[in-house]
This record gives sequence, structure tokens and C-alpha cells, in this order.
Amino acid sequence: MPPFDAQWLLYKLMLLPALLFSLVIHEYAHARTALAFGDRTAYHQGRLTLNPLAHLDPIGTLCIFLVNFGWARPVPVNPLNLYPRKLGDIAVSLAGPFSNLGLAIAAALLTRLWWAFGHRVASPDTVDAVARYVLVLASVNVMLFTFNLIPLFPLDGHHVVRELLPIDSQHGFMDWQIRFGRMLLMALIFVPALLPQVPNLLGTVFGFVQGLFFSVVLA
Repeated sequence: MPPFDAQWLLYKLMLLPALLFSLVIHEYAHARTALAFGDRTAYHQGRLTLNPLAHLDPIGTLCIFLVNFGWARPVPVNPLNLYPRKLGDIAVSLAGPFSNLGLAIAAALLTRLWWAFGHRVASPDTVDAVARYVLVLASVNVMLFTFNLIPLFPLDGHHVVRELLPIDSQHGFMDWQIRFGRMLLMALIFVPALLPQVPNLLGTVFGFVQGLFFSVVLA
């Protein structure tokens, strides 16, 4: 699809607010869970808020337009303040992805209700347009849930894997993650976008998980 095509622009206009909203909820969930386990770092830095300006990353926002994906600024967490530390670290890490899963389920269920009763208050075209947008919100959140569970630095999944490893293996795991995790993650995101002949592994995984999700929730 050529740039600035009307359909391309419409998709971006639908994607941008859905993704930005979902990223804010994701980071807020991290901050709220950290506070619940005793760490007030995010609170003191003004990150315990739903204000998008506190969470958005300029480059991550720009990438929404470039590769249909983006990210927010990670919420700062001091694991030494968490109690119990191991459980707290896992809970804080999972809070973001599972907030996205919750949003996806809520959006999908709202779509079912709208399809069932929306015709009573709106025209068929309006029912279809609203349903399409809410499904975009659900799809974005399934993608964020899946993406953030990938065990690569700096995603949430690598925190969970680290805490589940034996203590004597954690240092080596983190050393490898810091050296190679971010580069591998960037390759997974950008190489298929720049070289269409390269298989899009992330796209395949996202498509499978989204298909499974919608087949269950919308069945």
C-alpha cells in the first residue's frame, strides 16, 4: 500500500490512539503494582498517572507510523524495595502484559455486545465502524501482551525468566541479555520491515496468538 493512501491514513488514525492508550495503561499497571509491593520509585517520579505525557517515548511513538508498532518509557522500579522481592519483581513485570490482556478481553466482549444490540441505536454502517475500531483496540492489546512476554531485554518477559532461574544462573543470563537482547529484538522488529523477503517471525507469532484469542473470546 503506498504511503498516504486514504486507507493507510485511516488505519494509522485508528491505530495511533488505540496503541497510545494501551501503552499508557501498560506502564500505569507496572507503577501501581510496584507501589503495592512497596516500591515508590515510580510514584516519586510522577509515573503513577494515566497522563500520556508522563509515559510516552518520542521514538517509540514515531515507530507506530514506521512499523505499526511502538513503545513507551519503561517505569522505573527498584527491586530492592519490593517485598517479597522475587514475587514482587515477577508481579510487577507481568502487570503490564496482563493489563493489556484484560483490555483485549474487555474490548472483544464489548464488540460482541455492540454487534448484538448496537443496531437498536445506530445505523448498520455506524455499528460496523465502531466494531472495527474496538476490534483494533483488542488486536493491539493482544499484540502488546504477546510482545512483552518475549524473554529479551528490555521486555517484561526477560525479568520473569531471570527470577525463575537459579540464582547462580541469573548473572550469566543478564550478561547475555544486556549484550545481545536489545540487538536481537530490534532485528526481529525492523529487519522484516526493511527486507520483505525475510520471514516476519514476530508477525507470524502475533497472527497465531490473535487468531487463537479471537476464536476463543468471540466464539
